[in-house]
Amino acid sequence: MKQAADQLLTEEITAEREWSVDGIPILTASISLPRPIRVDGRTTARIDRYYRMLQRSYLLYCERMLFPQSAEAYWAAIRNSTPLPRDTAALNYRVTWNHSGIWSLYTQTRESIGQRRAELLRRGDTWDLLTGYPLALSDFFPRHSAWKKRLRAAARDEILRQEAAGVAHYHENWQQALQDFNSQNFYLTAGGLCFFYQMHTIAPAVEGIPVFCLPFSPEGPRLPEAE
Repeated sequence: MKQAADQLLTEEITAEREWSVDGIPILTASISLPRPIRVDGRTTARIDRYYRMLQRSYLLYCERMLFPQSAEAYWAAIRNSTPLPRDTAALNYRVTWNHSGIWSLYTQTRESIGQRRAELLRRGDTWDLLTGYPLALSDFFPRHSAWKKRLRAAARDEILRQEAAGVAHYHENWQQALQDFNSQNFYLTAGGLCFFYQMHTIAPAVEGIPVFCLPFSPEGPRLPEAE
């Protein structure tokens, strides 16, 4: 029987691109993504292809969506004799778990366009190194368990604790907003399974991306091979 690699060895691949108007740079995009050091099988080839595609897609998004906004701000600045825009977009990653045949990380974009507050968007990726496919959040809980309810309860308890301590502030309707959880928004860490809500979803922008974690336990979350 084929065995999964315990870890995935990767290197950082970077790229940068600049867009200009009248020869003046107004938007810069920087990218940092992982790449398997050895692409020698189905799993590594699939992971390599995925992050290469992610890089191309993000650069295309910057060109088609962000650059026109920066160009519009440029011409407005020319008309109004105000400072020219110097917008930035970045796509980075962080590996949070890399053993037991599972590779988990998150990628995150940070975009500072015009006078708006920097916008963050995060995505979690957790790969099964045997199959070469992503694992679902439900894979880390026993079958037929109410794992969505457990996650929402954990987030609710932590939010109540934070607000009581005065260390964070959430929207008035945060309890209702917790119901709209995206099951792709998770990754593994040494402390357990972490799940998150996107910026603005349950809290003001100043709170960034709220993250909640559940420690590993026999009732879940637990590694799939523990079943």
